[in-house]
Amino acid sequence: MRSPRRQLGRLSLLTLTVAAFAFPAAAAAAPPCSAGPPASTETLCWLNAARAEHGLAPLRRDPRLVRAADQHSRDMVARGYFEHDTPDGGDFSARIAATGWMRHRPEWRVGETLAWGSGALAAPAATVQAWLDSPPHRRIVLSARFRVVGIGIAPGTPTGVPGGATSTADFGS
Repeated sequence: MRSPRRQLGRLSLLTLTVAAFAFPAAAAAAPPCSAGPPASTETLCWLNAARAEHGLAPLRRDPRLVRAADQHSRDMVARGYFEHDTPDGGDFSARIAATGWMRHRPEWRVGETLAWGSGALAAPAATVQAWLDSPPHRRIVLSARFRVVGIGIAPGTPTGVPGGATSTADFGS
């Protein structure tokens, strides 16, 4: 879904229309994460800062989940869609399974959050704050079940809005 145009840019989250979006209060109060490349590292830092505020263990980066998330972000930009499922019907658990992540795991859970934004709203802090402001995404980000994550951020947006980025975070237990 698309949010209304704002002076600073646009942000879109699946299942959420952001009508009024303020830059993250956490960023203004005490920025625990520095801006700089790569954006996925900064996003992980913001995710872990939010989890720490709620007494949760930090997420660890998982290379297979990174691969699944990165491929999905790039695919959404290249093919112009914004969904958990690909246009040909592949869902996120199938994408994660294709990396081998689920192999040899007797139990597992996965979750996924998506966002795209332009301007200041494409920044990792803004993306994480938008996820936290959306109840379904917040449940994923702040789930104690999830211990690992892969973050993929592709330049560009599914709609072609200039100066943007598309983010996927794939979480695993």
